[in-house]
Amino acid sequence: MEEVVALAADSPRTSPPLLSLAISADYAGKPGVLRDLRLEMQPGEILGLVGESGSGKSTLALSILRLLELKGGKSTGSVRLNGRELMTLSERAMRQVRGRDIGLVLQSPMSSLNPALKIGTQMHETWTAHKPGTRKECTPRFLELLRTLNLEADAKFLERKPAQLSVGQAQRVMIAMAMLHHPPLLIADECTSALDLITQKEVLNIFRKLSREMRTGILFISHDLLTVSALCQRMAILYKGELVEIGSTKEVLHRPQHPYTRELIEALPIPEQAR
Repeated sequence: MEEVVALAADSPRTSPPLLSLAISADYAGKPGVLRDLRLEMQPGEILGLVGESGSGKSTLALSILRLLELKGGKSTGSVRLNGRELMTLSERAMRQVRGRDIGLVLQSPMSSLNPALKIGTQMHETWTAHKPGTRKECTPRFLELLRTLNLEADAKFLERKPAQLSVGQAQRVMIAMAMLHHPPLLIADECTSALDLITQKEVLNIFRKLSREMRTGILFISHDLLTVSALCQRMAILYKGELVEIGSTKEVLHRPQHPYTRELIEALPIPEQAR
């Protein structure tokens, strides 16, 4: 296995990690999808995970959530969230972790939301999965969070169904549902790839706000190096199931050490003069 290149200029870590993992993952007939992948995240940090399609990015997200078996895969190793080992928890205990301690935002909000249920109903179901409360009691909380995410939400908004929302509105609803219980970790898996540039910018600003004001750690998974460089303090490069480079965004972009990282940067649609 190639040695991970960790840049020396990466800032020192003084607090206990929010997320610490060392995992491998396989699928039936396809071993080594992830090979001894090791990384740490701090509270409030936005860490970008960059890799091409098939590199294992989504496999990592499913492994953290202990959902890989639903896709016919298996992960081994260690995943620690605030010092708590997740790999040895029962499925019942993991159901309490998902949504409460780890939020997830996926690529396509329209396929992630239930088309038959109103937005308020889906938010209430998400809430009651971990805490009690009637729909009436929870509505002020729902509206407050939606407005925080730049949605002009009122009681009528909660009565809408997903088909009555734009893609950008639906993605912000997904972020609101993922953040209902203020999880310390949010996994965003290709969640801006289906958005236009203006909406994408708004969503990235929301992530910055969550990181700054709520101290939410965000694992931002993407194949888009430009988006990652605009949002993330650090970035990790995933190549064919291996973490080949990790460091501050500035250092990775200006002093790439691995050939694949250099290839990614050279492929950016930026004029040579601007480089």
